[in-house]
Amino acid sequence: MAVGTKLEIVSPERLVLSEHVASVTVPGADGYFAVLGDHAPLMSTLKPGFITTVDGAGKSEQFYVRGGFVDVSPAGVTILAEQAIPTAEFSRAEIEASLLQAEEELASASTPEARNFLEELVYGLRNLLVEAQHLNQAHIH
Repeated sequence: MAVGTKLEIVSPERLVLSEHVASVTVPGADGYFAVLGDHAPLMSTLKPGFITTVDGAGKSEQFYVRGGFVDVSPAGVTILAEQAIPTAEFSRAEIEASLLQAEEELASASTPEARNFLEELVYGLRNLLVEAQHLNQAHIH
């Protein structure tokens, strides 16, 4: 019997990854969580962050994901992402530009709802940049 779970990461552009992994850690809306084989079924939204996969030999890979959904079932883990790319393609400059734009929009937000949304977006983008610093620096541009 194989240990681990089947993982598929799908973005609108392509199938990013489809393989059997020992574990996968995803940025859930309420924080990061890990999925191993025989995990209880669940669904969650994803926040922008980094997915980490570990194969049976212990080799890990990271992928940047910008929002979406994760479905954990007995058949495996399916991640439907707004955007998903290997960390080698991750651009700090794009996130910094998004952060600057969000901060400008926050400064001129006219409703409490818009202000709350933009405050959460700015907070999330700042956290994402901090997380990126802790990944393998050789792969982050």
